[in-house]
Amino acid sequence: MFDTNILMVVGITILGGMLGGVICQKLKIPQVVGNIIVGLILGGSCLNIITLEDVANLKVINFFALGVIGFLVGGELKIETFRKYAKQFITILIFEGMAGFIFVALSSFLIIYLITQNLIVSIAVGLVFGAIASATDPASTIDVLWEYRAKGVMTTAIIAIIALDDALAMTLYGISSGIMQIMVGGGGSNSIMQEMYHVIVHLFGSLLLGGVCAGVLMLFFRFVAQVEKAVALSLGIVLLGIGLAIKLDLDVILASMAIGFGVANLLPRRSEHIFKLMRNISIAIYILFFVLVGAKLSLGAMPIWLWGIVLCYVFFRNFGKVIGSYYGAKVVNSPDVIRKYLGTGIFAQGGVAIGLAIVAGEKLNGIQITPNLNMGDMVVYVVTTTTLILQIMGPNMVKFSIKKANEAGKNITEEDIMEKMLVQDVLDQELIVVENRTPLIKAVKYFTENDVLFYPVVDREKNICGILTFESLKDVLSDRDSWQWLLVADVMLPLHDLATPEESLKAVYEKMLQLKIDQIPIVDVETHKRALGILDIRNIRQKVHTELLKRVA
Repeated sequence: MFDTNILMVVGITILGGMLGGVICQKLKIPQVVGNIIVGLILGGSCLNIITLEDVANLKVINFFALGVIGFLVGGELKIETFRKYAKQFITILIFEGMAGFIFVALSSFLIIYLITQNLIVSIAVGLVFGAIASATDPASTIDVLWEYRAKGVMTTAIIAIIALDDALAMTLYGISSGIMQIMVGGGGSNSIMQEMYHVIVHLFGSLLLGGVCAGVLMLFFRFVAQVEKAVALSLGIVLLGIGLAIKLDLDVILASMAIGFGVANLLPRRSEHIFKLMRNISIAIYILFFVLVGAKLSLGAMPIWLWGIVLCYVFFRNFGKVIGSYYGAKVVNSPDVIRKYLGTGIFAQGGVAIGLAIVAGEKLNGIQITPNLNMGDMVVYVVTTTTLILQIMGPNMVKFSIKKANEAGKNITEEDIMEKMLVQDVLDQELIVVENRTPLIKAVKYFTENDVLFYPVVDREKNICGILTFESLKDVLSDRDSWQWLLVADVMLPLHDLATPEESLKAVYEKMLQLKIDQIPIVDVETHKRALGILDIRNIRQKVHTELLKRVA
């Protein structure tokens, strides 16, 4: 029988996550941090409303969210950008990934050796920690970039690095895991080759699957013109790709990223609307995903000495990311903003790290560190705890990076500008009104003497009662004799709608599009009768476009 409790958990998760996100947003903290903190509160670390069983039952949501995130990240990667910056990105990737690997591996080795006095085990586990440390979480990082509408060379570099970091982490893990098996697991000399073969199949298989799905999607797009249906198709293909990736034991994010990359580069113009709508419909999924991330992270009852490894891991991983990014960017002469702030923008650690830790933990379960703790559990505890710390620290550092690079708020659209403006911000204060008792012959002169084709009509009390347009005159234009005795009241058009200066510009603009009108009278807030001006749709577009240019300059 279906467990209705899971629906309650989903409802509580989304509502709690939204509340946490709003509170953090008010405090100038990235919303994703609020989602994760709410997960910690609702999960086993505190209230235990969301149990580990609930998290397991909702695992499909995690895969769905990771697939959508991968698709959207892929959509940010343009072929032109890679052609221009490929050398820079790959060099920085190797420097920051290897720096994090080396620093974490050495520090972990020293601490574990001091505790175990076992050189072989200490080297093996140090290598595993180092490999895991090179991974970066794309989910929370990209979420902050979108929240703060970041755009620029540094933002592009962050997106490219987080897209490639997991592939580097898997490669390093494959090598380290092979060495580990030889040293502590009794594996033969072929262990490294076997692990590398698995990694290569995993990476290229994921990309191949994504490429095939993208090709199928392109074929479907030939028969679909509406953006909404194109989004539905994209979502269906992404879900299909996720399912196949899980079935074939491939990487969900890489496969989905390849789909997004294909769509963005094969349909550059049309895909902009597809990705925009996809982001809008995925908000609830994102919230659910990050709350569940927090819920399954538990500090637990760890020995004090394990906290030493955790702190060293976090410090040296972040230190390696910063130093490696700086010198990698320096080698290829990247802009100063990349040298200074890229490293702090890639601190977040997520699902890939935990996944690698679980796999490594299974291989190390047979080695006891203390009577109550084996090496496998230690790896999982450390990586889970560091992930928790870095998931809270990482988004804030992404915000710091884009703010320092002056790239926050640059990826805005005219629609974003319009949302923050009122009618009074674009209202033309020069207003010509026509009384309803004015003879038509005199009113016609308004059209010949002024560059205006729309006039509010007022009564004796100066209250607006209609509109006079060139369109309303077309039936009497050929009958000039009638101009002598007709009044404006005889030919004026009734009011379709009105607006006030304090209304949202976006709301009024959408109303005009819906009514298919190019002008709308603006009246006072108190009486809604006194004409204050005319809002012209062309004037809206011009002023909003000008404001957009000012903001992104």
